[in-house]
Amino acid sequence: MSYELILWISFNAFILIMLALDLGVFQRKIHAVTVKEALIWSAVWIVLALAFNVFVYYDFGKQKAIEFLTGYILEKSLSVDNIFVFVLLFSYFKVPSEYQHKVLFWGVLGALILRAILIAVGALMIAKFHWIIYVFGAFLVFTGFRMAKQNDEDIHPEDNFLIRFFKKIIPVTNEYHDEKFFVKLDGKKFATPLFIVLLAIEFTDLVFAFDSIPAIFAVTSDPFIVYTSNIFAILGLRSLYFALAGVIHKFHFLKIGLSMILIFIGMKMLIMDLYKIPTTYSLGVIAIVLAASVILSILKPKHEEESEL
Repeated sequence: MSYELILWISFNAFILIMLALDLGVFQRKIHAVTVKEALIWSAVWIVLALAFNVFVYYDFGKQKAIEFLTGYILEKSLSVDNIFVFVLLFSYFKVPSEYQHKVLFWGVLGALILRAILIAVGALMIAKFHWIIYVFGAFLVFTGFRMAKQNDEDIHPEDNFLIRFFKKIIPVTNEYHDEKFFVKLDGKKFATPLFIVLLAIEFTDLVFAFDSIPAIFAVTSDPFIVYTSNIFAILGLRSLYFALAGVIHKFHFLKIGLSMILIFIGMKMLIMDLYKIPTTYSLGVIAIVLAASVILSILKPKHEEESEL
C-alpha cells in the first residue's frame, strides 16, 4: 500500500471517528447548543486544522503548508455565507433550537460526500483540460459581482424546485415530530418539515460548493490539500453557526468582503499563465479583506448606514 493511499485512508478514518464521537457521545442527548459550547467546538476544529497544517509542513514542506493554510482560511471565510442562509432557513421553517444541531450534522455529512465528488471531478478536469481553469476563473468573477448585489431576504425556500418535486413524491406533515425526519401516520409514511429543512440545506451547500471548490483550485492543484482544507472548513461550520447565528447580521460588510475575495481569486485564475500570484500574497489579501470587512461592520453599524440613505 502506497504512503499516499495510507494518508487518504487515515484522514478519512479520523474524520469518521470525530463525527461518530460528536453525534454518538457529545450530542447523544438532544439539546439546544449554547454559545459557550459552540465556541469550544469551534476552537477544537481550528486547533485540529492548525495541528494538521503542522503535519503538512513537516511531511510535505513549507509551500504545501502555506497552500493548506490559505485554502483553509479561504474555505472558512466563504462558508460564512452558508451561515447567513442557515439563519434564514431555520427562521423561515421555525425549527426548534434543540433540533438544529441534528439537521446541520446530517447536512454537513452530506456536504462532505458531495464536495469529495466535486473535488475529484474538478481535479480530473483541470488535469485533462487546462483551459477549464479560465472557465472557473470567469465563473468566480461573475459570482463575486452577483454576491455583492444579492440580498438574502430574497431567498424563498418554498420556491426551490427540489423541495417542490420532493413534496409531490412524499407527503409532508404540517408539524414537527420531535427530531424525526420521517414518521408513520395511519400506516402511511410522511416526511416532516425537519427533513425539508435538511433538503434545503443540502441544496444550498451544493450551490455554494460550485463557488468555493473552483476558488481553492486557484490556491493549489494538489487534490489532497484541496480535500483536507475543504473538509476541515466544513466540519467547523456547525459550531461556527451556533457561535455566530445571533450576531452574524451585524457583520453586514462581510458579503462585500467575500465578493471581493471571489473576484480576486477569479482574476488570479484568469492571469495565472501570465503571472502566478504567490500563495503568500493570496493569503495576505484574504486576511486583510476579511479583517477590514469585520472592522468596518463594527465601526459602521447597519442602522447608521440606513439612516444616512
